[in-house]
Amino acid sequence: MAAHVLRLRLALLVGALRGEHAVRAAIALVASIAATVAVCVAILGLGQAPLPTAETVVVLGAAALMLAFFVGPMLTGTPDQLDPRRFWPFGLDERRLGWTLVLASLISVPSLALIAVTACVVVVAVQSGVAWGAAVLFGAIGVISIALAARIGMAISAILLPERRSRELTVLFTLPVIVIAFPVAAYFASLRWDGQVPSAVHTATSIVGFSPLAAPQAFLFHVAAGEATAAWVSGLVALATIGGMLLIWNLLVRRLLTASERPYATRERSGLGWFGSLPANAFGAIAARSLVYWLRDRRYIVNLLVVPIAGVLTVFPLLVAGVPLWIAALVPVPLMALFFGWLPHNDVAYDSTALWMHIASGVRGLPDRFGRLVPVLLVALPVLAVGISVTLAVIADWHLMLPLIGVTAALLLTGLGISSVASVVAPYAVSRPGDSPFQQPQRSSSHGSYGAALTFVGALLASTPTIWLFALTLIDGEQHGASTFWVGVLTGVGVLFGGSAIGAAIFERSGERLMEFVETT
Repeated sequence: MAAHVLRLRLALLVGALRGEHAVRAAIALVASIAATVAVCVAILGLGQAPLPTAETVVVLGAAALMLAFFVGPMLTGTPDQLDPRRFWPFGLDERRLGWTLVLASLISVPSLALIAVTACVVVVAVQSGVAWGAAVLFGAIGVISIALAARIGMAISAILLPERRSRELTVLFTLPVIVIAFPVAAYFASLRWDGQVPSAVHTATSIVGFSPLAAPQAFLFHVAAGEATAAWVSGLVALATIGGMLLIWNLLVRRLLTASERPYATRERSGLGWFGSLPANAFGAIAARSLVYWLRDRRYIVNLLVVPIAGVLTVFPLLVAGVPLWIAALVPVPLMALFFGWLPHNDVAYDSTALWMHIASGVRGLPDRFGRLVPVLLVALPVLAVGISVTLAVIADWHLMLPLIGVTAALLLTGLGISSVASVVAPYAVSRPGDSPFQQPQRSSSHGSYGAALTFVGALLASTPTIWLFALTLIDGEQHGASTFWVGVLTGVGVLFGGSAIGAAIFERSGERLMEFVETT
């Protein structure tokens, strides 16, 4: 059976290079080879570097590879050529199928690149004084662990997620990666090594080295450094990890072979887009409809584009006025958060006659209020995460990360909470669908403009304690950093839920008034 599956794997690999997309596959193969060669040369160069530097690069790189192989299938939705269900009709032994598929997964371009990189790590470890046998053994454990991570990721994706992944679902999985990975990468890039490993990076390396993410690689460098106790701990963690992953993989194989498939593929083929990716309830339907509007209607798109541009442009007048760069650089992100929170304050008016769907279907107020905030959050969170990282890198003071997150969260979430009330209390006329977003319609009254102003001012007032603590952090030092973070987050969450609840109650009692408004403006 193993030989049959391995031959099939080779045939699939060769067939990919001879298929319809042969040119694209060949280009990807050449790029992969070039990248692998570059990484191998860089790793071999670590043989002349200090041992702590080599350990840091290899251990953190191995952890990143483990996460990439595990999360990659979930993000991309790539069909699994080695899905155990593909081999069920051949009557293969279920107990041996899991082991065979793991071996077959090593015959792929990513796996071959991984083997080449690991071989270079083994060479560096041997040059540092590790015995050949131990280096090769734990190098192989590292390769198999990462291959198992990819198999487990593929299996989880096959069980829990649609086989034909929509673009919208891929976006939902990619956003958290941007929000988390970009700040982390920016933080490490901002550190000054000066020939030595920074203490923060050394601590992170030690923690990761004792975790399942990079225990096999950490074992090699603990042995090279003569750290017997640390080597034993990393070695045991590595062995326990590969044993646990094999157990999980075999359980997933049994689950795939004995359980019926979920009917996701049919739903995705129907082309429902966001409606097929979000929950099948009132909140999901309203969030999906709002996402379609925000990402296709140029009136919304202009609002989303103006916010980051306006935030960045505020730096230049401040610099011209003589404000120091480190202070001016702290302004754009909180300002963008304030404007992002302010954007939905008139969302009901942008619905035009589509509002009748919400009212006629008897939608409760909370699903309506929360569903309308989803598009703003999906755009604001990655933009603000990148903005915070760039800001802290420019001012070279990462101790301000927690207080800056607190201020940003307070301004964004309080703005969204107050906007949830303003959009049903004081909507005002806007340009109709299809009109220029810069065209302003005539208004019979000016009461709606107070809603826009009060939303802006209300978010600032609600965030005043957090802003004050942030100012104290800048003046007095780090002792107010944690307080700024928690006060900002708790204030933002409280106003968000409180405002949404108030707006929901008003929405449920104001259906007739809102319908009259959208029909006459």
